[in-house]
Amino acid sequence: MTFVDIIGFIGVSLILLAYFLNLNGRLQPEQLSYILMNLIGATLACIASIMMSYYPFVLLEGVWTAVSLAALIRYLRKNRGL
Repeated sequence: MTFVDIIGFIGVSLILLAYFLNLNGRLQPEQLSYILMNLIGATLACIASIMMSYYPFVLLEGVWTAVSLAALIRYLRKNRGL
């Protein structure tokens, strides 16, 4: 397994874990841990896709990162008064 594979594997694993925990009622989409798992996971998967030059997944994970970042900003504004 290469360094790129490890980065991608960690990223995708975080996204899938967040999804699994949400489906089983252990995490809600409004929780900071869910948002961060998606943000970090998508960012790592996007970086790995860039390193592999696999642009369809760069687009997918880039959008996932942007959506997760928007969710984090919303969370911070709501819970921290920003």
